[in-house]
Amino acid sequence: MPYINTKTNISISKEKEIALKEKLGKAIETIPGKSEVWLMLSFEDNCRMYFKGNGENPMAYIEVKVFGQISEKASQDMTKVLMDIYEKELGIDKSQIYIKYESVEYWGWNGRNF
Repeated sequence: MPYINTKTNISISKEKEIALKEKLGKAIETIPGKSEVWLMLSFEDNCRMYFKGNGENPMAYIEVKVFGQISEKASQDMTKVLMDIYEKELGIDKSQIYIKYESVEYWGWNGRNF
């Protein structure tokens, strides 16, 4: 049950959103036991954001939440994959991206918790 939320200060066209959806669907497999089958995504574009006091550069804040634990190696591998995706698809320099990982102990779905 992974969830990836993307916040950025630039516009994401429908075409780029679909490209991100497809690439993130494959990228989630970087984390052992996770797949696109349970992946939920959200995209928030045109956010008012500042990094290092500057709001002009394209930037992104990405949250990756998963049920269970993420190993250090899996998160490091995922960071590389995600940064490559956002740089290629949205033109956001890797130095302008933050990624937060969160392991979730309880995850509700279909009227019950896992």
